[in-house]
Amino acid sequence: MEFEFTHRPSYTHLVVELAAGETILAEPGAMVSHSPSVSIATTSSRDGLLSSAKSMLGGESMFANEFTAEGEPGTVTLSPPTPGDVQHHELADETLYAVDGAFLASDPAIDIDAEFGGLKSMLAGASITPLALKGRGSVFVEAFGGIERVELDHGESYVVDNEHVVAWEGGVEFDARRVGGLKSTLLSGEGLVMEFTGPGTVWYQTRGLDTFAETIADVIPGSGDGDGDVDVEF
Repeated sequence: MEFEFTHRPSYTHLVVELAAGETILAEPGAMVSHSPSVSIATTSSRDGLLSSAKSMLGGESMFANEFTAEGEPGTVTLSPPTPGDVQHHELADETLYAVDGAFLASDPAIDIDAEFGGLKSMLAGASITPLALKGRGSVFVEAFGGIERVELDHGESYVVDNEHVVAWEGGVEFDARRVGGLKSTLLSGEGLVMEFTGPGTVWYQTRGLDTFAETIADVIPGSGDGDGDVDVEF
């Protein structure tokens, strides 16, 4: 499998070149285009795919699309649903954790499951259920905005707003907590944060989708009447 990114970083487009017989797995709705030699199959098999009820807890679909080049090489193009970047990770019998909705595509041999963030995260009110991407092969994760990389030494910690976290290596320890007390949370405009402790790498996105959506809603006529609906007049 060969791939390249175009239109980075704001509107990243993933172009995948498949040899005859090769397959790539992708989230429903990720496909932009493909060559005639590529077939599409929607699957819910548990053999390394997004299919279990636990995966749904991670914010991902229980179904996934398999794109296979049949008889001759083919091309598939994929993109995230929001403006932003895509990051490639080559796993070698290791684990990469990704937050809800960050999974875009992978080698079908990658096992994808959901793991709870632990008792501390649940007590913090985070209810974080990261996806665990395990095995050997390519993984592609998406982000809203650009992607920043943080390298942590052994014992070194770094704090990221919960809304901006994208992924982290399996060897990195993590915990979730609220920013200060209730008063601090309300006055600072911040809510939950995740603290990561190395060694390992953490990736975060430069924009927050929820914050962006709230900003857009504030300027839409009729959206501030308190009922949560946008009023449209004809």
